[in-house]
Amino acid sequence: MSQAYNVTQKLIKDHLLKGEMEPGKEIGIRIDQTLTQDATGTLVMLELEAMGLRRVKTEISVQYVDHNLLQTDFKNADDHLFLQSAAQKFGLWFSRPGNGVSHPVHMERFGKPGKTLVGSDSHTPASGSLGMLALGAGGLDVAFAMAGEPLYFKMPKVLGVKLSGKLPDWVSAKDVVLEMLRRYDVKGCRGMVIEYYGPGLDNLQAMDRHVIANMGTELGATTTVFPADEMIRKFLKAQGREEDFKEILPDESAEYDLHDEIVLDDLVPLIALPSSPGNVVPVSEVAGREVGQVVLGSSANPGLRDFWIVGAIMEGRTAHTDLSFDINPTSRQLIQNLAASGQFQNLIASGGRFHQSGCMGCIGMGQAPATSTISLRTMPRNFPGRSGTLDDQVYLCSPETLAAAALTGKITDPRDLEKELGIKYPKYQPVEQELINTQLLIAPPESGENIELVKGPNIKTLPQFEPLQQNYRVPVLLKMPDNVSTDEILRAGAVVLPYRSNIPAISKWAFAVIDESFHDRALEAREEFGGHIVIAGENYAQGSSREHAAIAPKFLGQVAVVAKSYARLGWQNLINFGVLPLEFVNPDDYERIEEGDVVKLKGLLESLNKEEPVVLINETKEENYEVSFSQLSERQKEIIRMGGIINYFKEKKVSTKGEVERPLR
Repeated sequence: MSQAYNVTQKLIKDHLLKGEMEPGKEIGIRIDQTLTQDATGTLVMLELEAMGLRRVKTEISVQYVDHNLLQTDFKNADDHLFLQSAAQKFGLWFSRPGNGVSHPVHMERFGKPGKTLVGSDSHTPASGSLGMLALGAGGLDVAFAMAGEPLYFKMPKVLGVKLSGKLPDWVSAKDVVLEMLRRYDVKGCRGMVIEYYGPGLDNLQAMDRHVIANMGTELGATTTVFPADEMIRKFLKAQGREEDFKEILPDESAEYDLHDEIVLDDLVPLIALPSSPGNVVPVSEVAGREVGQVVLGSSANPGLRDFWIVGAIMEGRTAHTDLSFDINPTSRQLIQNLAASGQFQNLIASGGRFHQSGCMGCIGMGQAPATSTISLRTMPRNFPGRSGTLDDQVYLCSPETLAAAALTGKITDPRDLEKELGIKYPKYQPVEQELINTQLLIAPPESGENIELVKGPNIKTLPQFEPLQQNYRVPVLLKMPDNVSTDEILRAGAVVLPYRSNIPAISKWAFAVIDESFHDRALEAREEFGGHIVIAGENYAQGSSREHAAIAPKFLGQVAVVAKSYARLGWQNLINFGVLPLEFVNPDDYERIEEGDVVKLKGLLESLNKEEPVVLINETKEENYEVSFSQLSERQKEIIRMGGIINYFKEKKVSTKGEVERPLR
């Protein structure tokens, strides 16, 4: 009798190139599609150039421009031209500025059930809503996938979450994933794929599933997977792509490593308090707090339904005079369909401030809230300072809860709108055929051989890094608590992100959210000691996949991070740039080491070869601590030895006489 598989196992099995499907072991899978965006894509294109790649080897690769849309000077505009020329040279589709946020646009135009997708954006798992295996990764991993190499990661456990029942009025998909965050917090699903199944799926549209899959990243999950069922067929038909549908369901007797269940009927409106997506409570517990801003949109609530429902609630009404009602449409296609539905007019008439189609306020690219005011957002993250205001108070909520606050000027349980304002819950019916807009999508040319990369003055060549040394004597420059995010390691926003293709310039903001003096102290340490280390608690480098949070500290001389544990993407990015991701063998040692201590790391190469713990010698306190290499694979050890994955790739090309080794298909 053949083995029964869940959807996750089917997808991995169909693409497995290296390793075995044993949880915790490294596997390598074939990648069908890639996704890059402009905050990370510029670095990816520079990496492709450094690797000497002529043409991408994936079925489809797409470069989106959705993050850095504000053109306050030449930098972003120059990068847009660079990305367009790189897409033509290397063979990628190009989504022009203003076309829309990468994740929903990719789902509408390119996503296919049964395919694998890797993106240099941590919310790439949103496409798991289609029955894809979609993973976020650092840009270097995506560049390697474009070159035809396997994507490597540790085989995850599969958490099966059974959905039953139907969502009540005033409760929507955002409340489903907020319920998961209430149960698991931001690190409870590390090392897992979350796979949803059960009869409750019959009541969740494709874009509802997108909302849930998108924010699986906030749970620390490797990715989120849904089956490709009748709902997905209807979605693809509405996008004019029904021929791309392929049914993928779990086998009848499929098993899961872990189990949970959500009865949709029992859910209530939920909200994440500042400053963590995992800080979730019922809206009713915080009702009455005054609100200064609401922001509708982002990849976490990108569907036509999410905007339609707010427009329907606001019909004939005006947003409260004491708040700013901001609207980020997720794509040009959405605007067209919203206008056809009539809800566009309702949002405009209610006082909504329409912005460009893109990420905008979600990444701190404008729409920063006022000092000491509450901002309610339908976005995926509310890490400190991410909005662009350092002392921000950002809450994450559903479109329904946002609309209630827009009307009342305070946090309001949306269920109260019916009895207090006589507003009946609007019922959304998906259209059978959406208006399709592909005007700002540019297909790759047949050949890019004669195309020159367009580089403005802010685009700099990637720095080169030395191989791992045997011994180091360096200071501890920073000690951080649990759950430090990549937004704190290398902040986003309109001031910083324009330097994403200029590593020396962007490194000035490394750890600036935590300590503004870090950059100068790191340069001093690099001059005196040759480098530094930092100390962290649990779940270090959670959040965005941006590899600038690894390469900028590396440029400043970071030798290692010593933490209690790591988020998956942050851990992999450190390895890719040759920064040692060390873990305390005894977590209590975290309390004993302090900022300013001078430490020694000895015999690193031998310890790496023998898989032995490293003795971290605290010269200042005259103490020793054992730290480990956190289960590196042989491939990762070689990357660390060589000082990063670009050095590894170049060495591999030399060893194969100019030809990149290709995985078996």
